[in-house]
Amino acid sequence: MRSGPTSRVLLALAAAGLLLGAAGCTGSQEGPTRATLAKATGKTVSVAAESDAAERSVRTSRALFASAPGAVVAPADDADAVRSAASAAEAAHVPVLLVGKDESTGKDESTAKPAAHELERLGARWYQAEGDVAIDTDVPEQDAPDGGDAPEPSRASRQATVVVADATADAAAVATAKAAGARVVTMPDGVTDPAAAPDVVTALHERSDHPTVLVGAAFADLPDPEWTVRAAENGWQLPDGGQRPFDGHRYVALYGAPGAPALGVLGEQDPTATVQRAKSVAASYKGLGDVPITPAMEVIATVAAGDAGADGDYSTELPVSTLEPYVDAAHDAGMPVILDLQPGRADFLSQAKRYESLLSKPGVWLALDPEWRLGHDQVPLKQIGSVKASEVNEVSSWLADLVKAKGLPPKAFVLHQFRLSMIQDRASLEQHPELDMLVHVDGQGSQPDKQATWKALHVGAPEGIHWGWKNFYDEDQPMLTPQQTMADVAPTPSLITYQ
Repeated sequence: MRSGPTSRVLLALAAAGLLLGAAGCTGSQEGPTRATLAKATGKTVSVAAESDAAERSVRTSRALFASAPGAVVAPADDADAVRSAASAAEAAHVPVLLVGKDESTGKDESTAKPAAHELERLGARWYQAEGDVAIDTDVPEQDAPDGGDAPEPSRASRQATVVVADATADAAAVATAKAAGARVVTMPDGVTDPAAAPDVVTALHERSDHPTVLVGAAFADLPDPEWTVRAAENGWQLPDGGQRPFDGHRYVALYGAPGAPALGVLGEQDPTATVQRAKSVAASYKGLGDVPITPAMEVIATVAAGDAGADGDYSTELPVSTLEPYVDAAHDAGMPVILDLQPGRADFLSQAKRYESLLSKPGVWLALDPEWRLGHDQVPLKQIGSVKASEVNEVSSWLADLVKAKGLPPKAFVLHQFRLSMIQDRASLEQHPELDMLVHVDGQGSQPDKQATWKALHVGAPEGIHWGWKNFYDEDQPMLTPQQTMADVAPTPSLITYQ
């Protein structure tokens, strides 16, 4: 399979971003008369992701309450008792503390120490027990006072957002949050990444100046909760909701360079018309598959050139000002934009840094095209280029750091490939939580050849990557229809581009 039509025209183109205080006062020796909500020291994130529900209940209490006149206690494995405790705690404006069982004895007492310690930290004068539970503490057991004592006003705590992975599994934490006056948002079933939950992103954005508490064992796998929350607070979402590029989204994109029709259909019209054409092409996939289709653009930012140029790198770096109209038009239309790099003899990282101002925008992603990554004595068209995994890792690390430093939503990181040799030591590619990596199989030719390449590149591919497919209007023999693309290319690609 040959490379794309770029090879036919290169020589003619010279420039063509609530750990609410977990500690807190414990009250006077006589105990507080009112609950005191924990005050935030700035906009913070707290995570209650222990595997044990009892531990999560205590962690949630510490995150939301600096002190309280009492608490309601229940065994973690008694759903009825937990429901009763939740109701009583909300009415009394105090936390719910769960107690687990010691597996060796089947009794609650040996695992009640965290709850007992939390009662002491809260400065509690009483606790109400629901179900078969006992705590070794000097705090007396009694029923909560009717109506309880309302918590002291605390704008930061009362407006905290508590994101709960499973409201059933963490009914105690939900009750504690409601008792504190916090807003509770529940993750969709089966979703563990807040970036992939539209309602959660919206809630965190609306309360971006307030603390956040993430509650649920599912959040234990979040590599960087603080960045996840900051990115959600940014508020940017894909048209069908959420921020994670390839979680429940599929893209149909136009490919090319501004003002260069020979390099792809994107260059055949101005930015406004490109938006409309991308929408039209994406619409042809409507009703195909069960994943929403989003129109997109892949814009060649650096074009491999037949002439060495003033810097001798055989790559024409388009100015930011040339790309901005496409980025702005796509942003206004809710479309992501992928910036594609064809570096010639330059390295990918130095070229990527040229476009930091654009990559600092939400919805602007990055693609590397190793076909055009040449050695010091190579020139375009004479050989197929390649890149070492170590160089790719330098770029992905830089891009991930940029995303984290600026609190940006996750970005797609695309690697073009139609030969195994194009990405050397591919098994060493590093993946980052800030990036969704995709291998874009962009060869042209007969459909049997394209299918063979598609299957060959899947063998031994790193786990967790996504896949893209390219349709060529003129060079494919024949080009697949949308129906054929969705039916014949398996697994179904997450990104489909047109050149």
